[in-house]
Amino acid sequence: MPATPGTFLNLPEEKRKRVLEEATREFAEHGFHQASVNRMVSRLGIAKGSLFKYFGTKQGLFEHLFNHAVELFKAPLKDIREGTRDGDFFERIRKSMLAGVDFIEAHPRIYSIYLKMLFQENFPMREKLLGEIRQASTKFLRNLVEEARKNGQLRADMDTDMAVYLLDGVMDRFFQSIALPFLDSSAGLYRADRTTIENRLDTVIDFMRRGLSGTGAS
Repeated sequence: MPATPGTFLNLPEEKRKRVLEEATREFAEHGFHQASVNRMVSRLGIAKGSLFKYFGTKQGLFEHLFNHAVELFKAPLKDIREGTRDGDFFERIRKSMLAGVDFIEAHPRIYSIYLKMLFQENFPMREKLLGEIRQASTKFLRNLVEEARKNGQLRADMDTDMAVYLLDGVMDRFFQSIALPFLDSSAGLYRADRTTIENRLDTVIDFMRRGLSGTGAS
């Protein structure tokens, strides 16, 4: 991806934050192709040329926003990985999934953009960008799985690749079910309160523990 022009990084933090907030709003509400730079600069009160000076094109702006969102999502996961190295594997997965729920609650428009990319619209570089999300997720999960296998928390005969694939798929679908009613099925997650979400998550974690550890529920 092209590097962000230094002119944007040299702006005051508050102004950078406002630009990203307005870009997030525009892409979340209108997708990529219908997103309007004119609407963005009108709300920001800046010249249209300024936005192009910062990012070159609308695609350049979107790519920067995407990278920003990925870093926001990865930060709490890194804290979990580093802060729970000696902890129970399934509790680490539970904390990771709750971090995802927290992210959706704190950044609903960013998550809306992800869902649009996934289901609705052919964003520029869609396959590459979604591939980067999956790559980051599987790398995180692989580290957790490999550490758990080494310390005996997971079955010795387990296929690591398939375990990571399973975990990534379950986590992604769990998050989607909170935001999209047609993917919720009978899980009861769509627009559920926090207590319900945590209770349903505990059920998911129990299924995982029974299947992956070979020891049954604790």
